[in-house]
Amino acid sequence: MKKYQLDQKRAPIYEALEAFRRMRVVPFDVPGHKRGRGNPELTKFLGEQCVGVDVNSMKPLDNLCHPVSVIEEAENLAADAFGAAHAFLMVGGTTSSVQTMVLATCKRGDEIILPRNVHRSVINALVLCGAVPVYVNPEVESRLGISLGMSREQVKKAIKAHPKAKCVLVNNPTYYGICSDLRAIVKMAHEAGMLCLADEAHGTHLYFGNGLPVSAMEAGADMAAVSMHKSGGSLTQSSFLLIGPAMHAGYVRQIINLTQTTSGSYLLMSSLDISRRNLALRGREVFHKVQDMAEYAREEINAVGGYYAFGKELVNGDSIFDFDTTKLSIHTLDIGRAGIEVYDLLRDEYDIQIEFGDLGNILAYLSIGDRSQELERLVSALAEIKRRYHTDGSGLMTQEYIDPKVVMSPQEAFYSEKESLPIEETSGRVCSEFVMCYPPGIPILAPGEMITPEILQYIEYAKNKGCSMTGPEDPEICRLNVIVE
Repeated sequence: MKKYQLDQKRAPIYEALEAFRRMRVVPFDVPGHKRGRGNPELTKFLGEQCVGVDVNSMKPLDNLCHPVSVIEEAENLAADAFGAAHAFLMVGGTTSSVQTMVLATCKRGDEIILPRNVHRSVINALVLCGAVPVYVNPEVESRLGISLGMSREQVKKAIKAHPKAKCVLVNNPTYYGICSDLRAIVKMAHEAGMLCLADEAHGTHLYFGNGLPVSAMEAGADMAAVSMHKSGGSLTQSSFLLIGPAMHAGYVRQIINLTQTTSGSYLLMSSLDISRRNLALRGREVFHKVQDMAEYAREEINAVGGYYAFGKELVNGDSIFDFDTTKLSIHTLDIGRAGIEVYDLLRDEYDIQIEFGDLGNILAYLSIGDRSQELERLVSALAEIKRRYHTDGSGLMTQEYIDPKVVMSPQEAFYSEKESLPIEETSGRVCSEFVMCYPPGIPILAPGEMITPEILQYIEYAKNKGCSMTGPEDPEICRLNVIVE
């Protein structure tokens, strides 16, 4: 059992809201629904219990921008639970946490070493601050077509070639469950005088599981963005930003306040508070069950044949240093179907909503709320899809990742003079906007990257297969904005 310094049975924001509810205070402040009375349809939909604590910052409830009481206590408890020097409650999603990490460590012209298969929030932060990406292009697993982690040698070479870079950013884990050698990367970064940042949007459970990959704080990283709402059970859009002892908490708070709302939602903050308490008290037991369920599902799906639910057998000690066994990632091309096709079939024909489907894989996201009977239903549906929809797979694209050619910084490209062209006429031009499938939200194209025939083929294929495409100004993605030559 993990030893904590503070009383993890406490949930100070939740406790303060319950005390406030009992006070029956007359509201002459915002929000305007006045504890739900002004919007009965909303109250009926969400419930009086919910809208009654959708309140404004006030002295008894503290203030997220400058916490001094119950929010400060909640942050201290979170830092203790996650093994961080400090924790910040974030109500702008993990996007806000990731952007804070970059904005707190980089300014215009600074270099940041990172894998290209990052979430768009990272590159958005580069657009905002003007930092220049130094991409460590990931290796690709040939059978699965997915990008892997950062190899130690690649990181070493990038650090040697760019000794003035401010930091190294690592995905821990990737959407598919792939983990880099985080401890080694942290050590290399620190020896070079650089900071190490971790995007742990899909790694909350790493802090509370046995036999799971190392968490960022345990590995010595300087900052980590932790998406509590994904595997931690809090409400959507709530997140933690964790920092190590090398970071100045006051300065990080100032960076957060540049972009985060001044009207922090107490629904989101209390959900973080209650969920942190739940994980601190019961997380190890819960995630042990999640691991067991995922392992059982992997065995059952692989026994169906045609699918490949991959796991720790992929580990090679470097670009796949470890694997997050809670991730139920499944390769579908051997049944002759793209991942997005299986994703659509599960939802439309079997009422099963999984996390995402890409060109060759699907991800069923398992966490604290899943039960074994739902997994049985998923396995049965996959078996039936194989029986009903199996094809020879001719014409399927197998490669998920195409190395981009970076021509200019994301900020320079995003704000350059641009023109809109039919997408088929853009080959050889420099893109000034994003194109991606969402989820997972990893850009196919980012501002400042060269458009190639291979990338255009990929976009057209993804559109035809039914991927949810986002990013460009043109919602149909028939046109792209490119830099004026």
